[in-house]
Amino acid sequence: MTEIPSPERGRTAPRPLPLPRLGDARSLRDLVGRRSAETAKTPDLSPRLFRAGIAACTAGVAAFLFAQITAWPPHEDETLALFVGRQSLGGLFNTVLGQRGGAPLHFLLAWLVAHAGGGLTALRLLSALFAIASVPVIALLCERLTDRATALTATVIASASWVLLFHGVYGRMYSLFLFTSALSYLSLLVALDGGGRRRWSFWALSILLTLAVHPYGALVITSQGLFVLTSRKRLREAITAFAAVAVLAVPLWRADLVLAGRFDVGVGGGGAKLGGPLSVLRYLRGVAGDFSIGYGSGLLGVCALAIVGIGHLSRTRRQAAALAGCVFGTPTVALLLAKLGSSTSPESRHLIFALPFFSLLVAAGLVSSARTMPPALAGAAVAAAIAAIAPVEVAWAWHKTPALFHREPQLRVEAREAASAWLAKTTRRDDILFGYDPIFLGAWRRSPVVPRTVVPRADAKLALKVLRAQARPLGRAVFVFDRSDTNNYVRRLYIPLRYPEPRAAFDARSYGPFLVIRTKQPTRTVRGYLQAASAVQLVGLSLYLGDADVNYATVQRALHRLDGLP
Repeated sequence: MTEIPSPERGRTAPRPLPLPRLGDARSLRDLVGRRSAETAKTPDLSPRLFRAGIAACTAGVAAFLFAQITAWPPHEDETLALFVGRQSLGGLFNTVLGQRGGAPLHFLLAWLVAHAGGGLTALRLLSALFAIASVPVIALLCERLTDRATALTATVIASASWVLLFHGVYGRMYSLFLFTSALSYLSLLVALDGGGRRRWSFWALSILLTLAVHPYGALVITSQGLFVLTSRKRLREAITAFAAVAVLAVPLWRADLVLAGRFDVGVGGGGAKLGGPLSVLRYLRGVAGDFSIGYGSGLLGVCALAIVGIGHLSRTRRQAAALAGCVFGTPTVALLLAKLGSSTSPESRHLIFALPFFSLLVAAGLVSSARTMPPALAGAAVAAAIAAIAPVEVAWAWHKTPALFHREPQLRVEAREAASAWLAKTTRRDDILFGYDPIFLGAWRRSPVVPRTVVPRADAKLALKVLRAQARPLGRAVFVFDRSDTNNYVRRLYIPLRYPEPRAAFDARSYGPFLVIRTKQPTRTVRGYLQAASAVQLVGLSLYLGDADVNYATVQRALHRLDGLP
């Protein structure tokens, strides 16, 4: 600092920092940056290094997802999306909004894939692209809330997490949910800072897309509303924008009510809860593990960093702390109050919108702790910590989902292809499939004759509704068992050939771990179909297959509803 003579005492005094000229935004930013650098233990990353780090994270995620896009075995939920996507556009919206409930955007994308001639790989590529696009959006969101060093650290932690890597190759809506929700949080911050019709319109569009991706988008917009109320910034503009979104989203609210009715989800008394505060805490612990490191000691360390991070942000970045509090507080309260049906099981993927904020808290704790060290060591300490955390995150992903990293056995692939080929050759247009098994998807890809009608296997209400909507007489019933499925207590790559009773009424084929069973004659009535399904599921129970108990219970509940019993 330059010393100048002091006229009063003949001593020298520090030269004050030059004040910026009024309206000179660049000078003001320079002044703020200079003072921040003087007060911080370590300077922030340069913009060039920050951009290079984010580009490396994005490229790393892209390389992994593209390399492993077909490693994860086909799943029934992916098959569901493509089967629903086979319908006309009007039929799709009628099914999603009126019958199944839930958010339609993912099914609309599946409709585009199916009608463009694509299949499972094309659907998964969409998931991969949205997961890749989420990486720079997370970085920009975290940078706006904190600084470049913390934002880059948070982005690395998020990029290596199981929840991002797995849902990047899983052909469902969760990577899209992450992308749209992160974009909506970022656009909300931009609108609150700058205001204006254009910024609020962009936020409205992004939150409407979020609501159209997943019913838990309601938690996203609720957390944003609470944040706006606590920040008290641009309240008049915000109220207008939120009111417009509430009106435009009326079809989505209705679809969410349909979904809640299917699974008996609500608020208040008269139903089962998640299990009380301890159960909610265990659930959130699992979420934190899937967001970072699920191993006990590693998770404790990560959560300790997150606690340090929220404390640091509360002192230095109150906006970031307030938003993180709203993001985590909203689902916690909702889970404590929610009434959940017996078939409802919240999982970590449902809170994927909170991934950027959990990663931010961990990063803030790590970077703030490092900045207590000498500046020459702080950067190296953060780099070393990231180098230790990220590989353990990947190790947890490998432990949780081994099939994400190595391909399924070739015997299983060949057996599924053989079963699909047999069905494609022998199916009839009026056959009725039970459950969205990937073997049905393989048969559909081989033959246009494969029927579109699928009875859902875990929803008695919808199963009965689907059956009642079909023309009489009903066709043959088709079922598939998989002894190698992860839901089984014991997994095998072979399955014995078993027939339901009476044996003369059924045809059966076994292919490796897959058992395909079909009635020889049309089932004709809803009751006839359900009775055949009940006999088939008893075969699954005798083989101790994990899904057979759920399927059998579904069929029995549907029969009771058919008889008018409670």
